[in-house]
Amino acid sequence: MTHPMPSTRPLRLPALAGLLLALALPAAAQSAAAPATGSRITAVKLYPGSATVQRTLRVAPGARQAVFACLPAGLDAASLQVSADAGVRVGELALRQQPRELLGSACASTLDERIRALEDQIAALAAEAGGIDFATGYLKNFGLGGEATRGTPPGQIAATLQALQQGGQSALLRRHQLARQQQALERELKPLRAERDRANDQEAPVSTVQVTLSAPQGGELRLAYQVRGPGWQPAYRASLDSAAGKLRLERLAQVAQSSGEDWSDVPITLSTGQPGAATQGPLPRPWRVGIEPTAAPPAEGQLRMAAAPAPAPVAALAKTAEAQPSFDVSVFQGSFATEFVVPQRVSVPSSGERVTLALGEQLLDTRLRVRATPALDASAYLIASFATPPGVWPAGPVNLYRDGAYVGSARLDAASASRDGLAFGRDDLVGVRVERPEQQQGTGGFIGSRNQRSDSRRYVIDNRHRDAITLEVLDSAPVGEHDDVRVESRYQPAPQTEAWNGQKGVVAWEQSLAGGASQRFGAEHLISWPKDARLRERR
Repeated sequence: MTHPMPSTRPLRLPALAGLLLALALPAAAQSAAAPATGSRITAVKLYPGSATVQRTLRVAPGARQAVFACLPAGLDAASLQVSADAGVRVGELALRQQPRELLGSACASTLDERIRALEDQIAALAAEAGGIDFATGYLKNFGLGGEATRGTPPGQIAATLQALQQGGQSALLRRHQLARQQQALERELKPLRAERDRANDQEAPVSTVQVTLSAPQGGELRLAYQVRGPGWQPAYRASLDSAAGKLRLERLAQVAQSSGEDWSDVPITLSTGQPGAATQGPLPRPWRVGIEPTAAPPAEGQLRMAAAPAPAPVAALAKTAEAQPSFDVSVFQGSFATEFVVPQRVSVPSSGERVTLALGEQLLDTRLRVRATPALDASAYLIASFATPPGVWPAGPVNLYRDGAYVGSARLDAASASRDGLAFGRDDLVGVRVERPEQQQGTGGFIGSRNQRSDSRRYVIDNRHRDAITLEVLDSAPVGEHDDVRVESRYQPAPQTEAWNGQKGVVAWEQSLAGGASQRFGAEHLISWPKDARLRERR
């Protein structure tokens, strides 16, 4: 059974009354109903920006109270839930915060055991080093002359000197090794102590939850609460086998938290329920052509006023807005949550350190093509397209490998990747050449009433591969945004689309190009507009 924490009076008189009643019980009853303490974390469900933590403790028969101590100070009080075995009935909950120092050793860091083990190793090394120092000091002060060697045969003295020399050398070498080992352990110990001291800030508050009980038979009591801040971020590794046309897509998760409590060897479930090196060249933007608006003359009453500062152009403001950095880690889309149960137990320290988890992989068939945007980039790039794998694949960073070699990183969005593909770096065996563009401008139409401009572009693509490739060439074309702007376009050869991915003004050619062959692509655009107007272009 589950009992959510009452929303109206979690910290009010009923809980205090229960505590006072418990204090008023006879001493014998008090001893029989001692509070159950010593909870442990038994499960964590992690969301993109929060976590639900479950703690469990054992309740003895006859217990009247249980205490969950040393909880994060920032836990969400409204999220508290208590469940218990059939032999335990749950009453009131009381939540309070208090300084860590009042709880003494009850809030000792889980790092203490690791720190003590390292300190014991350092102490053992120091003891051995001290013994060596004592022995070498004795040998250093041992005199071989005078009474110590009187009556000793010369041969025996020589043998003793040799033995002392060998023993001293071994002792000094061992002493050096011990010093190196001590240094290594001290380096390992230093961050652990710092993290423990940070977590054990005696003035930092911690939360305590007290639960009134009726437990005639005893059993397990479970407390669940939510904390803000911890989270997980999806990450991927994409490995392309270009010869086989296969893509191995590995799903990863980067987990981090700084809630104030360490998650040590706990089962973790990841849920989507809550919400560089360049690998490809730039893509063309639509070529928009319009008419600059004519400025209205000032009103008569405004002629004698001082000129106000001109507002920033709309285009400049938009550019500034686009340049602002985005701090959104990732965006999770979809109507239903997907959960990933990590098969092994995981330890995540409260230091904010990232822990990477493997969540499985998919082997996908791909369609390979080489993409070029000659007007913007003199390189061609290998693109792999694949069907969206089953399940939910939240957007996240992806490391890209082509035929076993790392080529760069990008961002994987499963929906767009199935449409646009993933770029796996440059294809140096495909040459991209741009012939000198031609542009002519003048007047045309009846009695020269319109301005006219002609733009001509020519591109040449060379396939230096021995085998044929699927070639995709992208280019921008003018799109009239005004009724008085007329655009005529002619292409050679004819493109497959003049609205690539639904973008009007982005032209795409796609064809097979044999090994060692070349292909020329041409575009000519004729733009005309009224003679008394000024053409406005945005590319």
